[in-house]
Amino acid sequence: MADIGLHDGPSPSAPSPRDADAPPTSADSAGQSGPPAISEEVKARMDKVIYSDIGITTLLNRLKQSVASARDFSTFLKKRSTLEEEHAQGLRKLSRSLGDAAVRADNRQGTYSQSHNDLSRFHDRMADHGLQFAVSLQQMADDLHELASNIERGRKQWKQTGLSAEKRVLEAEAAAEKAKAKYESLAEQYDRVKTGDKQTGKFGLKGPKSAAQHEEELLRKVQNADSDYASKVQAAQAARQELVSTHRPQAVHNIQQLISECDAGLTLQLQKFATFNEKLLLGQGLSISPLKDSAGSATPAPKSLYEVVQQVDNQQDYRDYILSHASNPAAVSSEQIKYSRHPTLGGGTGPAVPASQTSTQNKRNSSMLLQSFSQQHLPTQSQSSTPGPVPAPAPAPAPSTQQKLFVHNPDSFSSPPFQPPYPVSDGPAVPEKHPLNPSSMTPAASPLPPAGGNIQQQHLPPLKPVFGVSLEDLYARDGTAVPMIVYQCFQAIELFGLDMEGIYRLSGSANHINQMKQLFDNDSSQVDFTNPENFYHDVNSVAGLLKQFFRDLPDPLFTSHHYSDFINAARIDDDIQRRDSLHALVNNLPDAHYATLRALVLHLNKIQEHYTQNRMNAGNIAICFGPTLMGASSGGNIADAGWQVRVIETILVNTFQLFDDD
Repeated sequence: MADIGLHDGPSPSAPSPRDADAPPTSADSAGQSGPPAISEEVKARMDKVIYSDIGITTLLNRLKQSVASARDFSTFLKKRSTLEEEHAQGLRKLSRSLGDAAVRADNRQGTYSQSHNDLSRFHDRMADHGLQFAVSLQQMADDLHELASNIERGRKQWKQTGLSAEKRVLEAEAAAEKAKAKYESLAEQYDRVKTGDKQTGKFGLKGPKSAAQHEEELLRKVQNADSDYASKVQAAQAARQELVSTHRPQAVHNIQQLISECDAGLTLQLQKFATFNEKLLLGQGLSISPLKDSAGSATPAPKSLYEVVQQVDNQQDYRDYILSHASNPAAVSSEQIKYSRHPTLGGGTGPAVPASQTSTQNKRNSSMLLQSFSQQHLPTQSQSSTPGPVPAPAPAPAPSTQQKLFVHNPDSFSSPPFQPPYPVSDGPAVPEKHPLNPSSMTPAASPLPPAGGNIQQQHLPPLKPVFGVSLEDLYARDGTAVPMIVYQCFQAIELFGLDMEGIYRLSGSANHINQMKQLFDNDSSQVDFTNPENFYHDVNSVAGLLKQFFRDLPDPLFTSHHYSDFINAARIDDDIQRRDSLHALVNNLPDAHYATLRALVLHLNKIQEHYTQNRMNAGNIAICFGPTLMGASSGGNIADAGWQVRVIETILVNTFQLFDDD
């Protein structure tokens, strides 16, 4: 993998396949300070068209083409983003089902189970790459659509200004032509009267006095027409001079600027699209075939997908499974059953037992051994907590493990985060929907034993688990409608991460997340995230911890019972009706779910208010939280991924219509 070059091309000495006389392209100018130079002859020919009477119309048509191209590519990016998101969500759901299958008792364990878990992690990393790529494409589509809208407004403005100036000149010249025709007609009539043309008799003139008066009247009209013709010619010349010297150059310059801006924006998004595709493919390749570290490295080299599959050892798994039953008391060879006659009947060995009777006794003996084996090895209600000789299946890996690997892969779509000195302020108090009734909640769940055995065997102190416990049980146990872990994560992110680029999109450290998870599972009341040392100065890990908490809920935040109702509400096209429908469904949530959702939405609203710094608007946040809050396996299918995102985005856009901000 390391020897493959993504940008391999012809050697520097190879001849170019393009004709030598062809004009240079933008690729030829890569690395230079500006676009390729245009010859003086070509520039003169272009100026002749641009500054002619058809120049403004020609440029406006060219600008219209640029805007149409930008909008078409924006639509393509948006649809491609949707496809990538649906594929990534489906891949993640499939990988989790694969991981769940690996830990079932009826599946193979040993090297096969380990490879099964590794295979699930590979799919999780690939899904992370796809979701990151989808978010980037969506942002590119939004930027390009906004650019096209702004350029279109500028085009309409300069279309009106430029064409109005051209129209005024045409009207002035038409008026001058009309005055010229009138002047020439009167001049011809006067010339005929002056030369004594006998056709003048048709006017009914009588005597020399009437002819003289008519000649004088025609002369006066000719003089007025001449004056009017001269003034309109002068006005037309002035209008054209103003057009050529002022209005046309100004319109041409601004339309050229709009064309350049639109084309440059489209080119930029095309380049980003190409770069992100390369990073996606490279990241997927490095996920399944990582680069090996240099010799002497302290950390073991990551395994490739092929190596993970190759580590399956069928013979070893078979031997381990058989030998795990070696300590079973029934794993002994039974002695041959012999017939002995009772002494009262005469004693002795008696007659030989027929072979058919011996076979029947052996079958009965085998049946008894099988029953004994089943009683000792098949799990029952009373034996489920007692560890047997069969090795326990390895637990499914947490998603944060794959997220950490994704951060360090070279396909990150944004710059690495840094930690600026953010001001410290108290976190917001989150009121409840209405007074909660603790008596309506379920009894508190008993502390869960840690994975791998019971508490007494490992000599661990009693735990107060947080992860994997329902919100109602946490409320009944701790007395707070919003769990303490949620408050602490909000506090850390609002103090130190509001302006961090990619918050909730970039993953944190898997080790940090696991250590913080253990702290909350022991005693969440002892955790204080106002001090960044308590979360290792890693705000992204705090964000990952919060999303992990919501993913591990037995019943998602939006509840499985209301899942189909939320999806149906998201399908409503009218924004107001969709908002009101979601508002009613949110109010019907259980009290603990409503209080936690309200606190989360008000917190995420603060995130989107800092969009210019963290680049996380309502749409990007919804992509990150859709399956997390609604549940990736809540009875929905892959096609519901887009509707899940729409539910979260609608709630975020209408935060203060759905919740008060007391």
